[in-house]
Amino acid sequence: MSYYYDPLSFLGSMIWWLLLFWLIIGPQLQYRRLMLMRQSLMKKMGERRGTNVIAMIHRQESIGLFGIPFYRFISIEDSEQVLRAIRRTPKDKPIDLILHTPGGLVLAAAQIAKALKDHPAKTTVIIPHYAMSGGTLIALAADEIIMDPHAVLGPVDPQLMNLPAPSILNAVKKKDPNEVDDQTLILADIAEKAINQVREFVYELLKDKMGDERAREVAKILTEGRWTHDYPITVDVARQLGLNVSTDVPEEVYELMELYPQPMLQRQGVEFVPTPRKQPTQETIIRFP
Repeated sequence: MSYYYDPLSFLGSMIWWLLLFWLIIGPQLQYRRLMLMRQSLMKKMGERRGTNVIAMIHRQESIGLFGIPFYRFISIEDSEQVLRAIRRTPKDKPIDLILHTPGGLVLAAAQIAKALKDHPAKTTVIIPHYAMSGGTLIALAADEIIMDPHAVLGPVDPQLMNLPAPSILNAVKKKDPNEVDDQTLILADIAEKAINQVREFVYELLKDKMGDERAREVAKILTEGRWTHDYPITVDVARQLGLNVSTDVPEEVYELMELYPQPMLQRQGVEFVPTPRKQPTQETIIRFP
C-alpha cells in the first residue's frame, strides 16, 4: 500500500495552525509588550520627578481571543493593588498617581483616598482627561491635583441602583409618606445614610487643606445633588471650590495614555495628523529640573 504525500496540503495545514496560534497568543504578546512600555515610561517619569509613579487608567482594552473589550471601573482589586503600591513606597518619597476613570465602588475609592492622604510625603494626582465620581474622591485626598486644562472632575453624590441618592430623597419628600411603598422608604433611608457618609468622608479629606468651615461647605456642594452626576467640574470650577489645582501635566503622562489603546472593534470616529511636540530647550531643562 502506498501513501500519497501532498506538500501543498501539509503547508496549508501548517499555515492554518500558525494562524490559530497567533489569534490566541498574539493579543497576549501585544498586551505584554504594552505593559513593558508603560512600566518603562513610568520609571522614566518617576526618575525625572523624584516620585513613585502609580497609574490607575480605566479604558476599554482588547485582550484575549478576537480582542474582546473589557470595561474597567474602580474595583476592590484596584484598591488592593494601589494600596500595595503605596505601602511599598518609602515614607519620604512623593507619589504621583495618574488617574483616568469614570468612577466605581465608593468603598474601593475611599480606601485609596485614605491611603493617599495618610502617606507622609507629598502626594499628587494627575488627571489627563477625567476622574469622575470615585476618581474625584481620590483626587480630593492629594496634596496637589494636576489637570490638563480641559480635564474634568465630577460630583461625588452616591448612586443607589443607578439612581442619584439626593434625587431619591427629593422624590420621596414630594409625596405623602402614606403613598410611598416600604421598599422606596427603605431606599430613601439608605440614600440619606450614603450621602452623610460620603459627605463626612470628603470633609475629613479637605479639612486640613482649607479649614473646617470651607471643607464642610465644599463637601456639601459635592454631595447634595446640586448637579447631575456627570457634571464636568473644570479647572476653573475646581479652583473656585478652593482645590489646589495646576495644569502642568508632565509630558510622559500623555505618552502613557497613548499606550492604552481603545479596542479596534469599530471604525475610529476621530482622526488627525499629529504635529510633533516642541522639544524643551537645554535652558528650560536647567531652569525647571
